[in-house]
Amino acid sequence: MKIQELFSVDGKVALVTGGSRGIGEMIAAGYLANGAKVYISSRKAPACEETAARLNEQYGDSAECVAIPADVSTIEGVQALASALAEREDKLDILVNNAGVSWGAPLAEFPEKGWDKVMDTNVKGVFFLTQALLPMLEAAGTADDPSRIINIGSIDGIKAPAFETFSYGPSKAAVHAMTKQLGGMLAPKNVLVNAIAPGPFPTWMLSTGIGTGGDVDGTDWDELGKITPRGRVGTPEDIAGLALYLASRAGQFTVGETISCDGGILAR
Repeated sequence: MKIQELFSVDGKVALVTGGSRGIGEMIAAGYLANGAKVYISSRKAPACEETAARLNEQYGDSAECVAIPADVSTIEGVQALASALAEREDKLDILVNNAGVSWGAPLAEFPEKGWDKVMDTNVKGVFFLTQALLPMLEAAGTADDPSRIINIGSIDGIKAPAFETFSYGPSKAAVHAMTKQLGGMLAPKNVLVNAIAPGPFPTWMLSTGIGTGGDVDGTDWDELGKITPRGRVGTPEDIAGLALYLASRAGQFTVGETISCDGGILAR
């Protein structure tokens, strides 16, 4: 089989939560560049719509990006997103559960709201959005071409985090465990579930963690990349390539796995 067929997502319909920036935008761009119709969602409507417009300008000749702002940390937000998507599409081929938050504070001062916000977005949101969209995913999936759910975890859910983000690592470990359980349960329904555990990528969230306050362009990513055996941080091609594999024919026999994309940090 030719590589174009193995890794094709042409004509697929995808939803990427947290798609207005960072890893979500990287994955959305990868799908758009390869012919998928991509819905992106994020909590802040202006940012979501601005990213959709930018991606359409870049990839609009071959695909379409549509913004559906929503807050997936609440059941109301999940239901609103699922309803808005169902008004536009009869089925969903690819769901990327990428929306996520973190919270940093010293152990003795770590607040309950920092625990609840992270768990509500990173765990509850993933589960209940999957639940709400499962009928559309089942409508798209067949034995020869299953639909896909790709959960974005983190290497911080596998190893001890470097920062005092005490709810973040456990939330991502929960995502990995959920991926395994749902993977085995949904594969017979022609819905394949896997996860990606990213390491350092040049994102707003990571820049806040390392002290540059969300200044993505002003962060010395080359210096940070030295912590990885590969000697650099991740690129859009790195994460999009893995997301394309998991969403295409090439990844059709991979089920319930959490695949790290970290430049070798976990291999040391």
